[in-house]
Amino acid sequence: MTDANILLVDDDAQFIEIMKKRLTMRRMEVFHASSGEEAMQKLAMHGEIEVVILDVKLPGRSGIEMLQLIKQQFPLVEVIMLTGHATVESAIDGMRLGASDYLMKPCAIDVLVEKVKEAVEKKRRHEEKIVDARVREIASRRT
Repeated sequence: MTDANILLVDDDAQFIEIMKKRLTMRRMEVFHASSGEEAMQKLAMHGEIEVVILDVKLPGRSGIEMLQLIKQQFPLVEVIMLTGHATVESAIDGMRLGASDYLMKPCAIDVLVEKVKEAVEKKRRHEEKIVDARVREIASRRT
């Protein structure tokens, strides 16, 4: 059993390979994509993905544009922005648009794992609330 289902989105193949190994060793299922378009395909194919670790600098669409698109199409998926080129403005934009966190590369693996666990817990709480609301709605129709 895994602790989290993650989509790692970065155009640096070496970074993806290293992070995939490190996260897998920590009982996390890791999917990966090297572009925004590929990331959206993976999210559509793998409904079990709970957290996206998203590089801010991607070919094609920027990480901020991808964050907006992910939140529009998969609103319960949590997104952690990860970058080596952070600015205060991009961090503020990311958080305002729904990123659960914003971390600098290189990031200590323990910090990243903790942020992923927090994001997974947040997503699972949201899902539980939705299920509870649906159950209450169905129960109220029967009375």
